[in-house]
Amino acid sequence: MLAYFLFVGRACPTDYRSDVPGESLKRVLIIEDDQAIRESIAEVLTDQGYVVAAAQDGVEGLREARAQHPNLIMLDLMMPTMNGWQFREVQRQDPSIADIPVIVISAYSDVRGPALDEAARFPKPFDLVTLLLAVEKYAVST
Repeated sequence: MLAYFLFVGRACPTDYRSDVPGESLKRVLIIEDDQAIRESIAEVLTDQGYVVAAAQDGVEGLREARAQHPNLIMLDLMMPTMNGWQFREVQRQDPSIADIPVIVISAYSDVRGPALDEAARFPKPFDLVTLLLAVEKYAVST
């Protein structure tokens, strides 16, 4: 199930989240059309102590973002119904979710596409250790 994660010669530590007393749980929304990738990332983040919501396309992602107001959105670009670029366009125009940072995870690597103003970008396959560090960095409390 974790076939899309690369460990690059190092073991995945058991915990990347700091256990600061009184720290509120951070929420992450994963918008990814590939069910195996979506569920794998959700499982790893849940194991790390994050509250995870998931959506299979941009339309569902907008509903979840507005309802859950996550601390961070993880976004694929190539999806049916509403792709990642369309999602970002709508997200940036909606004041209730515009400030939520986005990490793009995509096999699409054409940097000439429309600007996304993402916090970070990871190619597929990605290094799980580096991804978890980015989630820790950008899943800021709101």
